[in-house]
Amino acid sequence: MSEMKFDLKRSALVLMDFQPDILKNVEAQLEALLPRVKRALTAARAAKLPIFHVRVAFRPGHPEASPNNLGFTMAKSANRLVDGSDGAEIHPELAPFLGEPIVTKRRVSPFVDTDLPALLRAKDVNHLVMAGVSTSGCILSSVRLGADLDYRMTVLADACADPDAETHAFLTTKLFPKQAAVVTTEAFVSAIGH
Repeated sequence: MSEMKFDLKRSALVLMDFQPDILKNVEAQLEALLPRVKRALTAARAAKLPIFHVRVAFRPGHPEASPNNLGFTMAKSANRLVDGSDGAEIHPELAPFLGEPIVTKRRVSPFVDTDLPALLRAKDVNHLVMAGVSTSGCILSSVRLGADLDYRMTVLADACADPDAETHAFLTTKLFPKQAAVVTTEAFVSAIGH
């Protein structure tokens, strides 16, 4: 795991896709995962870091889901991730506080067709600390595109989960370290002094 150093004034915590319809895919991991994510969230709030909650949701009927996008075609056929449904809401244990923006995306990456880039610029954020489900989905997409957009990227490895444990391990130990710091939740909490 990487050592964590960063400027509190230019860093933000980004929590992605902690929604019931997505968390079903990692149900066996939730008992360990949610307390770590909540710990990171509580510490970030105490340190007054900007916090961004990202979720994926579609209008009824999924008009934004291209037939070329296999993952979202499956969500459409299962009628999952419909805006306004319980399955598309952020998990109640991680509910945003007033003033913490909720970014709704219609793609895997939070940088594509969302207002996240504008929100980050408005806060002068250049370092993103990320947690989310799944490691091979939103986290992989975010690390790759975020690095290409010249953000410093940090992944809280134990605050991410994937349906495939081997894929999670490969990404967090082999691939992500080429473009991001990979740390534990406790290392993050310690680094921000909370």
